[in-house]
Amino acid sequence: MAYNYYPNYFQTTPFFSNNLQMPQNASNLASNASPATNSGIIWVQGENAAKAYPVASGQSILLMDSEDSVMYIKSTDQSGMPQPLRVFDYSERKSPNKESKLSSTSIEYVPRKEFESFRDSIQEAINSFRKPSGKDGEG
Repeated sequence: MAYNYYPNYFQTTPFFSNNLQMPQNASNLASNASPATNSGIIWVQGENAAKAYPVASGQSILLMDSEDSVMYIKSTDQSGMPQPLRVFDYSERKSPNKESKLSSTSIEYVPRKEFESFRDSIQEAINSFRKPSGKDGEG
């Protein structure tokens, strides 16, 4: 009796039937694999790791530094040649309170009487410079 060294992954039923068998090893690998959780953020450890991160030809990716408040944009041209690594610092933007925003942009008006008295005092000061200072009218 000849021994078959190649495992039979499929049953002898027609190819288009639903009675296909999965290989034993592949089913074990699928059950042992950890669930893929992709947050959409690529984390690297420092600028050297960002420089070493592979990027496909003609693509740009955003890399976040896990050790510092820095992000990197790594790009390659169509031939796959890496472009200079762009480095950006980031910090949290605090939203201002509505009260402080209103107080900083509010305009204070001067009452009309106070403005007119100030204007008159300025006009008197200007007129005093124009008048001759001597006794006989010569300046």
